Amino acid sequence: MTGLKQLVLTTRSYRRFDSSLKLKSEELIELVKLTRFTGSAANLQPLKYIVSTNPGTNRTIYQNLSWAGYLNNWNGPVENERPAGYIVILTDTNIRENADIDIGLSAQTILLAASERGLGGCMFASIQRDTLTKLFAIPQNLKISLIIALGKPLEKVVIEDAEPGSSIKYYRDKESVHHVPKRTLEEILFKVY
Repeated sequence: MTGLKQLVLTTRSYRRFDSSLKLKSEELIELVKLTRFTGSAANLQPLKYIVSTNPGTNRTIYQNLSWAGYLNNWNGPVENERPAGYIVILTDTNIRENADIDIGLSAQTILLAASERGLGGCMFASIQRDTLTKLFAIPQNLKISLIIALGKPLEKVVIEDAEPGSSIKYYRDKESVHHVPKRTLEEILFKVY
C-alpha cells in the first residue's frame, strides 16, 4: 500500500513523542505554508498561525491543553515524551466568524504533511483559550480554534474495526499500545445508488 491511503492510515493522533528529536521553527513554517493552498470557504482565508519550537513556550502550551479525554488515569505525556513543537490555528473573526471548514482542511493538511516527513501529531480543541490568549497577547479579533502538537511519535497506534453498537473510545492496552476503534464501512455508508 502506497500513496495517499498509506499516508491517511499512518496519520494518527499521537500523544507521546521522542523528546530527543528537536524541531526547528522553519520545519513547522513549511507545514503552515502548505495550508495556503488548501480550500477555504468563499476563499476568505481567515486563518492565522502561531508556531512554537521554543521549550518555554511549548511548556506553556502543554500546560493549557487537555490531553486524552478517554484515558481517565493519564494526565498527558511525561516531560521526556512531550511534543517538540506546536502550531496554534487562529481564526480572524474580522474576516469570518466561523471557519470550521477551513480549520479542518488546514489541520488535516498539516498532519498529513507531518506524517510524510516522519512526524506525528495530535489536534486539540480542549484548550484553556482565555489563558493562552492573555499569555500570548493575541488580539481580540483572533480566536484560538485548534492547536496541533507535533514531534516524532513514540507510541504505536492501531486502528481496528468497532463492532456495531460497541464503544468507539480509544484505549491503551497493557503494553501501552494505543487502540483506535473505527466504525466499519457498512455502518457509515448510508446509501449507494
